[in-house]
Amino acid sequence: MRLDLFLKASRICPRRTVAQNLCDRGLVLVNGTSAKPAHQVKPGDELTVRRGEKVSTFRVLATTQRGQTSKEQARELYELTNEETVPDLV
Repeated sequence: MRLDLFLKASRICPRRTVAQNLCDRGLVLVNGTSAKPAHQVKPGDELTVRRGEKVSTFRVLATTQRGQTSKEQARELYELTNEETVPDLV
C-alpha cells in the first residue's frame, strides 16, 4: 500500500494531500529513511511522522485495500510506539 494512502486510511493524516506534503518535506520516515508518498508500506514497517513540535512513531500492523476506513478499522492498522515533543525546526 502506498505510504500516503496508508497515512490517510489509518487517519494519522486527515487528507491524502497533507500526507503527500509531509512526505515531500521529508517529515515522514519509513524504517529510519525519508520516504516519498508512493513508497510501499507493509506490516512490520516503522513510521516516524513529524508535525510541528510533535514526533510520533508508529508500527504498521496491517494494510487495507480500501481507501475509506472506519475509526475502529483505522486503529487496527497501526500501533503508536512513541510520541515526544521536540523543538520546532524553524
